Formats: sequence, C-alpha cells, structure tokens
Amino acid sequence: MNDLNKIFKPESVAVIGASNTPGKVGYSIIANMISCGYNGKIYPINPKANEEIQGLKAYTNIKDIPEKVDLVIMSIPAMLVNNAVKECGEANVENMVVISAGFKETGPEGAKLEEELTALAKKYNINIIGPNSLGTIDCHTPLNTSFSQMMPPKGNMAFISQSGAMMVAIIDWSVNSGIGFSKVISLGNKAGVNEIELLKYLADDPETSVIICYLESISNDENFIKTMRETSKKKPIIILKSGSSSEGAQAASSHTGALAGSDLAFETAFKQSGILRVQTMAELFDIGLAFSKAPLPTGPNVAIITNAGGGGVITVDAMENTDLKLVKFDNKTTEKLKKCIPNEGSTANPIDVLGDAPVIRYKESLDIILKDNNVDSLIIMVCPTASADPDGIADVILEAEKKFKKPILVVNMGGPSFKQSNKKLRKNNVPTYTFPETAIKALNAMTQYTNIKNKKHTNCITNIKETDPNTVSKIFQKVKKQGRNTLLGSEAYTVAQSYGINAAPIKLATSPDEAAKIAEQMGFPVVLKIASDQIMHKSDIGGVKTGIQNTEETKKTYNEIINNTQKAHPNITPDGIEIQKMMPTGQEIIIGMIKDKQFGPMIAFGMGGIYVNLIEDVTFKLAQEISCEEIDEQIESTKVAKLLNGYRGEEPYDKKSIKETIKRVAKLTLDFPEIAELDINPLFVYKNGTSALDIKIKLE
Repeated sequence: MNDLNKIFKPESVAVIGASNTPGKVGYSIIANMISCGYNGKIYPINPKANEEIQGLKAYTNIKDIPEKVDLVIMSIPAMLVNNAVKECGEANVENMVVISAGFKETGPEGAKLEEELTALAKKYNINIIGPNSLGTIDCHTPLNTSFSQMMPPKGNMAFISQSGAMMVAIIDWSVNSGIGFSKVISLGNKAGVNEIELLKYLADDPETSVIICYLESISNDENFIKTMRETSKKKPIIILKSGSSSEGAQAASSHTGALAGSDLAFETAFKQSGILRVQTMAELFDIGLAFSKAPLPTGPNVAIITNAGGGGVITVDAMENTDLKLVKFDNKTTEKLKKCIPNEGSTANPIDVLGDAPVIRYKESLDIILKDNNVDSLIIMVCPTASADPDGIADVILEAEKKFKKPILVVNMGGPSFKQSNKKLRKNNVPTYTFPETAIKALNAMTQYTNIKNKKHTNCITNIKETDPNTVSKIFQKVKKQGRNTLLGSEAYTVAQSYGINAAPIKLATSPDEAAKIAEQMGFPVVLKIASDQIMHKSDIGGVKTGIQNTEETKKTYNEIINNTQKAHPNITPDGIEIQKMMPTGQEIIIGMIKDKQFGPMIAFGMGGIYVNLIEDVTFKLAQEISCEEIDEQIESTKVAKLLNGYRGEEPYDKKSIKETIKRVAKLTLDFPEIAELDINPLFVYKNGTSALDIKIKLE
C-alpha cells in the first residue's frame, strides 16, 4: 500500500465525470472542492466537456493532463469505471476515490466488476477508496471531495463510515453540535483501502486526536489483534459495529459452542485489541466528544459538584458497574469545603453547593477539589435554578480547566438556558452533556482508555515447549481418513498429552478381556465409556459406568454397556469401550474452544460440570496474541474464581496449572486450524495440579 497522505493532502485532484449540470454528482464534487477553499489544482475530466467546467479548464482524458495527478475522484457509470482505472494506472495515478455505485451491492454482475476493480488496484498499485463511496473530507487541508451538502467544522475527530447516508447525516448534525472533524471518510465497498489501513494511517495523523467509526463489517486480517493493539495505543478508537450476527461462531454441539453468542467474536476482538465499542450513534459521538475536548484522566477517582442533590444521586447510581470510583476527600479538603459551602449543603462527594449557589461558590469549590491530588476527574452538574448563572459558571469552569489540566465534564441539565454556556464550553475544549448518565459513560470510556494505554501484553504462546505436533497430525489424518470429524476419547487424550495438557489416562478396548487388562494396568477404580463419535450424550443411554473396582466387574460392565448401546442405537456400531482412570474429585471447570471464521480460535474458561450451560459462568478470549495478563483477567472475571481463590477460608486451588492449561489449549488450536471445537469439561482442579476428565475435539 502506498502512503495514504495524498488522498487527504493532494497538490492536484482530477474529477472523472465532472459536470456543469447542477444536481449531478460530478457537479457537486467540483462545487464542494471550490467552495471549501481547496488551494490545489483541480482538473475536471469529461469526454463530452466543453473548454470549461465550472470555470475550470476541462480535459477529455486523464492522459491529457500535463502533470502527474495526486488524486482522482471518479463519478461515472460502473461499467466505465474499470477502463478509466486502467487509464489512471497507466498515467501513474496512485490515489483514487470511486464514488460510482453499481458494484457488489447490486448483485453477481456488480460483484464481478468489483473483483476486476480490486485486481486493477493491485496491478497498478493504486490506493482506492470505494467504490460506492460518498467521498472523503479533510477539514484542515481543506478538501471536500464528497457530494455532501456542506463542509463539516474543523476539529480533531476523524470519522470513518461504511454508510454514506450516515456520513451526510452526521455532517449536517455536526454544524451546530460543537464537534469538529479532522477527516471524514466514506469507505463504500472497501474494494481497495479498508478500515484497518485507514486506522493505522489516522493513528499517526497529527490533526487527529480520536477516531470514531460506523462499520457494518470488519476486514479480514490475520494479525488484527496485534495491528489494532499497536494502533489503539496511539489514539483512542471507538467503533459502532452494526449487525449483531457474525459469520464466525457457528451453532455447535459442544458446551463451548452453545455458550458462544453470534456477536461474541467481534466483542472479544475489540476488547483484546484496545478498541472501545459502543452500541448507539449517540454513544459514538458523546464519547468521541469527550476524547476530542478533554485530557485523559490519570486514574478512576471522580469528584462530583452539583447544585441539586437528586442530580448527584443519579450520577453516583450511573457509576455502578463502571471502572469509576467516587473519591473520598481527606480531612484537609473537607475542611476547606466547609468554609465555602453552607451547612445545608454537602461537603462529601457528591458535593452539593445548593440551588442558590452564586458563581463564587462554584469557583471556590472547583479550586479546592481540583487541587486535591486524589481527584483524577470532575463532573460538574448545573440545574437551571432561578439564581443560577450558566455563563458565569462556564467562565469559572474554563478558568479551572486551564489552571489544573484535569478532565472536567459538564452536565448542563436543561435546554435554552444553557445554549450559550454549552457553546462557550465546547468551543474552549470542555465537553458538555444534558444528562449525567451520558457524562458517566463518556468519562468511563476515557478511564478505560487510560488503562488500555498502560496495559502490558506478554505473549503466552511463543515460549511454550514440550509439544509433539507430529503425533497430533497423525491422529487427525487417521480420523479424516476414516471419514470422521470427531475424535474418540482415547484419541483426544493422546492429543492433550502431546501438548502437555494433564488428563486422566484413557485407552480403547475392543473386547472384555482387553478392557480388563487395561484396567489392571491403570489401577482400579476405573470408568468405562462407550466409544463412538455418533453418540453425544453417552450417560443417557447407559453408556458410562463409574467406580469399577475389579477385573470381573470390568468384563461384566463392558458387555452391559455394549448391550445398552445396541438397544438405544441399533444402527450404530461402536468402536469399542474406553477405559479411563478414575480421578479424585476436584473443583470442576471448563476450558474450551470454538473456531470463529474471521478471528480464529476463541478460548472459553469458566465453571464446569453438568450445569455449565445453566449457570453460564464463562468468559472468552481470542487465542490470537493472547497475553499472560489477559488469561489472568479471564480467570478472575468469573464467579468460579472466588472458589478457586479459597472460599470461606478454604485452601486455594492451583490457578497456575489452570493458566498453563489455557495457554496450551490456545497453542494447540493455533497450531491446528482444522480444530473446529474443543471441550474439556470437566477439568478437575486440585490444590496442586489439574486433570482433564472429558475431552471432546471436533475437526472442520
């Protein structure tokens, strides 16, 4: 990929499909470029052109222009686009925005045109945004190559949208919102440049402080987690991903598969890569506003000032289930506050300066609170009481923000009373909101991003030793050759053993005598299970017997299980009976994997046993680039972690062995992409060590 900078900072732009006819897209693009104040050269191109288009010298072909053009905007019928791209490639054009529609969004014929367009972009090494794009805008250049009705205000927020309609709506709304943009980009069909490439570019853009995105799909990138981790540490990335269903996690037969929701892969990928995900357009811009205006908090401790007690209570309630903490003031701060706040008010957090508070009371309270080193951020709430002075309060807030450089989010709970105050505050880089819940969401996102920037990632997979992939490969080849896609328990045990995963020994027997011999070698007691990849719930048909104590009982139980199976499934011929060493009972957990088509293996951890699907105490992490810190976080975020840590004075269980098992399951599933599902349930955890009892492995 070439440098994308010339898409936004070109010295010359050619418009193929330029027009003199108002209402045509080719007319609007030229008009927008002229009206926005672009200082570079503009070359209108139209085979039917007269000498001028909108007062500019017109050309009939890109090759007629006397210099190399930095950027081409194309707005011609889809059937003519690819030939024009070829001509641009021959003219050494390196950057292009294809406005034209009529590609894959229209069906098979359009999809074929788009495939040809992508191939031409690669052949001629052209950065192409689109097709079916609304265009791009750089508010700093300035350059508006879109056919939107207006130019958005200049600011430091970049907006990437996969919907052109969403883009024009936001531009129109932004004019009176106090929000300004660095760049606005309509992705279109992503036949060339995709959102990942743009995010990497914008992360290094000095004019951009925060990147917000509306996306309907995420481009495939085998290094997505690593790429986005590096990118998100440079700039906050906030994404509204529409469409809750993923092509990834499939309906599955395993416990892990049943617990994996359709949207889980995206949620997990965003979280692990440091991307902040939102659920609504309002959240996207409310949170983006905070990042674009306020400095990052250094910690989670929040102070609240309000002139209405109810507002303070609502704000504190909104903080529940967030990363924010209500700071407790020390005696020094409290005593200072008592001198400026009447007895009827409150000097505890949230601070109530009362409804009749004059501007000086706000000023003194702000000064005292922001001087406190324990305060990382401040939410100040103003209700339009008769004595409130919104403009005066805004002035002291701006003075305090300039003096202390801490994030201040203002909640002006009203409408017309705060019109000028909100405008003044936003213009001077203080975000304002109408309701406290919105401010809390925004501040919480900023606090989360502070943690993202400070988070360390130590790759857990790279240093794993003592694995035997050759043995695993041979087992998988054998299974596939036999026309199966599910491993027998004995095969799954060997796979686990090959990757250092502790498991209860299990072997396959095809006769009562062989079963007795294996049981004697293992040592009693043992468990006998029917061996068949076609029978899912073996215990339901009498296919599992536990606590077998001697040789004769082993032979008798072998025949009993075979008879039970023949009665329940007369058309199934089992592979035999599996004999497994019976292990002492431990704390039951589950470690599993479900394969997502886009992001690869998703590792599950949580409470195991027969109630796993009922309790649903399970969390997921992507195996790709999984870090030691993320595995710790995965374990500790479950309810079963409280039991593992030693509940009510009990001795703690061996979490180090659990962590090692998760690491090795991740390594196994990354080494063998053909594994579609893996379930270890239950995995017994002891005070020292672990043992997998039931391992299911299903291949694609």
